[in-house]
Amino acid sequence: MKNMKKVVLALCATVGLGGCGDLTVPDLNNPSFESFEETPTRTAVINSATGLLIGTRAVMSNQNGYVALLGVLGREGVVLDSADPRYIGEMLQGPGLNGGSPAFGGNFWNAPYANIRNANTLLNALEKVDGVSEAEKNAIRGFAKTIQALDFLVIITTRDKAGAPIDVNRPFGSELAPIVTKEEVYSHIARLLDEAKAHLQAGGNAFPFPLSSGFRGFDTPASFLEFNRALKARVDVYREDWSGALADLDESFLDEAASFDLGVYHAFGTGSGDVKNTLNGPNIYANPSLVADARKQADDTTPDARVQRKVAVTTKTGEMPGAQSVFNLAFTQYKSDTAPIPIIRNEELILLRAEARIRLEQYAAANEDLNIIRTRSGNIPRVEEALSGDAAISELLYQRRYSLLFEGGHRWIDMRRYGKLEELRQEDPAGMDFTVHDHFPIPKSETDARQ
Repeated sequence: MKNMKKVVLALCATVGLGGCGDLTVPDLNNPSFESFEETPTRTAVINSATGLLIGTRAVMSNQNGYVALLGVLGREGVVLDSADPRYIGEMLQGPGLNGGSPAFGGNFWNAPYANIRNANTLLNALEKVDGVSEAEKNAIRGFAKTIQALDFLVIITTRDKAGAPIDVNRPFGSELAPIVTKEEVYSHIARLLDEAKAHLQAGGNAFPFPLSSGFRGFDTPASFLEFNRALKARVDVYREDWSGALADLDESFLDEAASFDLGVYHAFGTGSGDVKNTLNGPNIYANPSLVADARKQADDTTPDARVQRKVAVTTKTGEMPGAQSVFNLAFTQYKSDTAPIPIIRNEELILLRAEARIRLEQYAAANEDLNIIRTRSGNIPRVEEALSGDAAISELLYQRRYSLLFEGGHRWIDMRRYGKLEELRQEDPAGMDFTVHDHFPIPKSETDARQ
């Protein structure tokens, strides 16, 4: 991580957390980094923990945020902004993403690392603070390490084969942490989540700070642990630890009978200093291929119900120079600027279990999972005979494409995981010869600092 002389601690923020009016964090007269680390108070520690939620949502909801840009790379949608040609010229054309462009190719690095630094500072302060019980300290540790894992996941899903630093809990001015492989980063994330599990199990019955509305139902150490295990299952799948994924899903909130929307979300608000969700903005369009590729519902006429719920014709239109079509489809799942963005939902957990079962050649059980998704989420017919091998993977990827549409770059990540990125060319507009980027580069500011 690039050498920094100062860190803006989340405890100094004056923002709320998505529709929860009691989560405003006071300024505390701008305490310095040094005073917080050396002489922390209970109030400062608790406010810092709350502030980590502010940091982890920082790169999610903008037009050039994680959901939108990874959605462009995964051909879920396109951003047509006449004021900024980089949405086409860099994200879809050119030989590669530009690491010198902080809002595009160099994105999703500084913000998550700043939040990881804040979490490390909080963890260090817990060793010195008075007035916080051991159970409360463990609850905070479990929370902070889970949020760190979430931030590292943003970094490595974007950087992939470029790798990233993980040994970043170092004093300012010290030697920069080495960049390690993506396998080492994923191992580090898994380790953080397992350490957090142990802390949460010793964390008592309640957190000593409020969580945002996006964590409703997962706001005690015990219920937050189910979220932790859900994240771990996703990481297990990315690491191809199929048995580990099934074990972690057993400890998660996976529930076939529950709503598919049960889960944990980034929350947003319109209060002073808060952050809005702008994914319903006028420049973001859905890819027409979503409708063209959708299967038919049981009536053999209407497209997959997920398309009906998430994509609609809009009165606005957008044109892409050189394309032989006009864009007039919008994403509709984010209906307002306070709409939450999923971190992980029950529907994804069922699909993660299906994938693990496919890879363990438990095809009949996997098919039952997929039938739950087909019939309840897509309203498309059951498949009675279980698919196997590559056919089962192709079916899984179809279901994930529509179930997790425009939620967090899943399509791009999935196609990369299975070596199918070039197939995304089939979803490009007619008349366009686009590049399929496979990863974001390490930012130029970082490589310059490392000479």
